[in-house]
Amino acid sequence: MQPVECPFRAARAEIERIRRETPNIIVDVHAEATSEKIALGWHLDGLVTALLGTHTHVQTADEKILPEGTAYITDVGMTGPFDSVIGRKKEQILTRFITQLPVRFEMAEKDVWINAVVVDFDDKTGKANSIERIQKKLN
Repeated sequence: MQPVECPFRAARAEIERIRRETPNIIVDVHAEATSEKIALGWHLDGLVTALLGTHTHVQTADEKILPEGTAYITDVGMTGPFDSVIGRKKEQILTRFITQLPVRFEMAEKDVWINAVVVDFDDKTGKANSIERIQKKLN
């Protein structure tokens, strides 16, 4: 989809407004393309506390503190059943792909994991000190 408004300029404008109230800003970039998330991370480095990518359901191993103090990860990952196709029952997704017919997707229930990140930051400056990935099996 083509953006209605440039997300890079829109984010910058919104961050300027929010920074009048707090230096602690966390941005969730819900996007498919990793290149967009990476580019936005560089664009906002030093202006936000953390830029956390979401949407692809697969946690990336590229967490870092960017040079100007922004914590970054391309995708935090999914919390849910990993014995699945992005949380849905495998058999139903496979049927949909193979037959190209509509299928009702139900949540899978096995092999549940939590994916997350912990960001430590200075609440006076909004600069990140560290970012740590978490992957934990729940059942």
